[in-house]
Amino acid sequence: MISTPEFWVAVAFVVLIGIFIYAGVPGAVTTALDRRAARIKAELDDARRLKDEAAKLVADYRARRASAEREAQDIVEAAKAEAERIAADAKAKLEDFVARRTQSAENKIALAEAQAMADVRAAAADAAVAAASAIMAQSVKGQLADDLIAKGIGEVRSKLN
Repeated sequence: MISTPEFWVAVAFVVLIGIFIYAGVPGAVTTALDRRAARIKAELDDARRLKDEAAKLVADYRARRASAEREAQDIVEAAKAEAERIAADAKAKLEDFVARRTQSAENKIALAEAQAMADVRAAAADAAVAAASAIMAQSVKGQLADDLIAKGIGEVRSKLN
């Protein structure tokens, strides 16, 4: 058994392990592993914290986006309502303007008709007076003729005007 290489490999292995234990290698390895585990745990905690912060930021930005979209929708709706109100006001003002212009034109037409009628009556009265004067002047003579002519002219003018 002593002459077999496996035995000497086993002895060398046990001696090496003993030297490692005496030199404190297992404690150093354990300490190094503990430090590495602590570092990994700290990195995991930082990663978890960063993930939570990122999730909060995402939720915050989504809420802001939703709020901005609602605000934009409200602005669009308000603009549409304002445009409709302005269009309705413009239509009402246009209809009022057209109605006033139409009424003004009708008033001018009625005034022109009244003026034309007055002009026609005045021309007819003047023609009637002239005709009556001519007829009376030819048929009646003297002071009586002058009185009748004046009286007739006054009556015709008062009736025709």
